[in-house]
Amino acid sequence: MYQNQFIYSRERRRFGRQCLFGDHNELMVSVHPSGRLRLKYIMGNPSSRTTQLSDQFALSVMTTENVTHEQHGMYHYEGGWPKEVNINDEEQTQRHRKKVERDDTWGEQITQLIRTVMAVGEQNNAINIYQDYFADLTVDIANANRFKYVARGVNVFHDIWHPSRHLTNIEWMPNNDRQFMVQFTNLFRLHRKKKRQSTDDYSMGSSNSFYIWDVKNPLQPKLHYDCLDVVSRAKICPKDENNLAGGNYSGKVCIWATHATGLPIRSCPLEAAHREKTSALCWVHSKSNTEFYSGSLDGAIKYWDTRDLKMPVHELLLETEPQDRQDRQKSHGVTFLEFEYTIPVRFIIGSDMGCVFVGNRKGMTPAETLLGNYQLFAGPIRSINRNPFFVKNFLIVGDWRARIWSEESKDGPSTMYIKKDTQLTCGAWSTARCSLFVTGDKLGVVDFYDLLLHQRKPFYSINFHSMITDLVFRSDGELLAIGLANGDCHVLTLNEAMKTATGKEKALIASMFEREISRSKILEARVEEMKLKRRTRLLLEEERIRLEQDQHESELELDPDNPDQFVEMIKGDPEFRAAIADVQNTMLQGEHKRSKRHITMQRTVFEQMYLDKLRRESLAEEARRASPTRVSVDKPSKDKGKSNGRRNSKSIK
Repeated sequence: MYQNQFIYSRERRRFGRQCLFGDHNELMVSVHPSGRLRLKYIMGNPSSRTTQLSDQFALSVMTTENVTHEQHGMYHYEGGWPKEVNINDEEQTQRHRKKVERDDTWGEQITQLIRTVMAVGEQNNAINIYQDYFADLTVDIANANRFKYVARGVNVFHDIWHPSRHLTNIEWMPNNDRQFMVQFTNLFRLHRKKKRQSTDDYSMGSSNSFYIWDVKNPLQPKLHYDCLDVVSRAKICPKDENNLAGGNYSGKVCIWATHATGLPIRSCPLEAAHREKTSALCWVHSKSNTEFYSGSLDGAIKYWDTRDLKMPVHELLLETEPQDRQDRQKSHGVTFLEFEYTIPVRFIIGSDMGCVFVGNRKGMTPAETLLGNYQLFAGPIRSINRNPFFVKNFLIVGDWRARIWSEESKDGPSTMYIKKDTQLTCGAWSTARCSLFVTGDKLGVVDFYDLLLHQRKPFYSINFHSMITDLVFRSDGELLAIGLANGDCHVLTLNEAMKTATGKEKALIASMFEREISRSKILEARVEEMKLKRRTRLLLEEERIRLEQDQHESELELDPDNPDQFVEMIKGDPEFRAAIADVQNTMLQGEHKRSKRHITMQRTVFEQMYLDKLRRESLAEEARRASPTRVSVDKPSKDKGKSNGRRNSKSIK
């Protein structure tokens, strides 16, 4: 009888839907009796059989919504009266009082009210609210009995793609505190690895898509946005949530409409895009809420208008010493851009060289746009976050430190910095408490710091065992969204002590920041004073050297009509005599070397023939001079005498 059953299994996210069954006759199997098998039948005594006849339950774990209870007290100078009764009219109040006293339940209500009032009065008399009852406790006992800080998880949002993608950015929706955007970067596509989608039957775009989730629903995102390229950074406009801008790994910038899913509605052409991936993006103040900055590792910062993305409105290279003619080889790569709407002219830039640049939106030239740069870290800057209560103070995270920096102190040293053994990746100020901030590192540890409790050590830490990529508080400070490198997004709710500020907290933090800024200014003034003294000392030294040279030149002036003055100057100046002696020695050494030098000249064939001829003639001349001379006189002939006249010919042999 227990074989006629059907086990139907389904996923947990399918629970709650209507089950549709059909009724029809179908012959599954037919077994006829067999005599041979009956002969082999053996009675079992005793026999044991296991059966399963119990109700099946589905185990589901869920996190319920907290119920907040509050107690309020009030003074009753006059009882509660209905609206239609005027308490200043004695006749109306007397008539209503008699009407209530005629009711049968009036006595029971008065009796119960008296009991409650007596109990509260006895409790109030038993405890003196102005007395300090635990002042005599030791520090160890007090620390053991105090309430611990707790951050409880609300939901965990997993990436619906397998394997999970790298979570890059988290953004809370400006006008809806129950929704937030989670942006992923498909690193597997960059490495040319094959991707496979999850087994969900609903379509949520390609492997480059990112989503908007509801805090209470971690099963399915509400909206998704897709792109043909790998998205590196996406931001929602804080003043108009209908505008969503993003950058790709190809350097392009795109615009999505947040109310519609799918591909971007506009994107810039490739010739106007960055040369490398878009690593930073921030919206800025404008009347139409359509303008934003984008930065890349190629060193360029481009100013865009969403209404026309064909060309950027303005382009700037991030140079430490900006010139009218900028050089891309000298520029720093942009890693982060930050803008505050209460200060519409300034914006802050973080570079991959650890420098913080202060920009001016009203500048026309590079020198006017980049007002200054300050070297704060040894490595790239990961995040820049303004204090929501003191907008001139920043939490800047880079390499192994998280530093609290102020525009007023510039590059002055600050004692308020946190240092860890592992590299920090992100940080965020609390939007509910001005002294609370959190940091995340590569090992997956989220540290909570309170500047009023300790300026070096965290008071609470959570380990997620995966690198922290982003930390974002909700606008009310009750929820904290944490992004992990494995694609998960954890939403935590903080306890009352971590989201409720005391009355003196803001004043104490303000005095602390003012003290640090004044200390930094004093140190800066001291450094400037030392630099001024050094410059003054160098100027005085240069002036002294110049005066000595002028005096020496005046002593060297000679009278051209008095040659004896030059001789006396030479005799009286030992340096001059030594220089002349050196010149003479050099000349003598040169003549000595020239005298020992043997020069061999190469002659041409004609010169050699001419020299041989001269040598033979000289040898013949010497031979004639060495032999005895013989003189012979010939008589002149008539014909010869006529022709030669009186000349005689002599032959010498």
